[in-house]
Amino acid sequence: MSSIAEKFGINQALKDLGLNVDQVNNGTSTGQEWFSNGEVIDSYSPVDGALIGKVKSTTKEDYNQVIETAAEAFKTWRSMPSPQRGEIVRKFNDELRRL
Repeated sequence: MSSIAEKFGINQALKDLGLNVDQVNNGTSTGQEWFSNGEVIDSYSPVDGALIGKVKSTTKEDYNQVIETAAEAFKTWRSMPSPQRGEIVRKFNDELRRL
């Protein structure tokens, strides 16, 4: 028997986001890499109490790695001419509007 959340498509929504209901998902991302070293958190549907998924939380060390990665990426970003940066932002905006 499926849960109410499943009937409303939660499994497909999670799959579309790259999450797996049957596995522990990493909760930390640099934008290109997913990882986590913290404790596992179970997430339950407020509708019917069914388990939606599991995610590993972010540790202080994970957070520091994300900040270091962002700082390195910013060095590349700031060296681009502003019209090129603007074009990237416009393309990103176009993709968001397609959703």
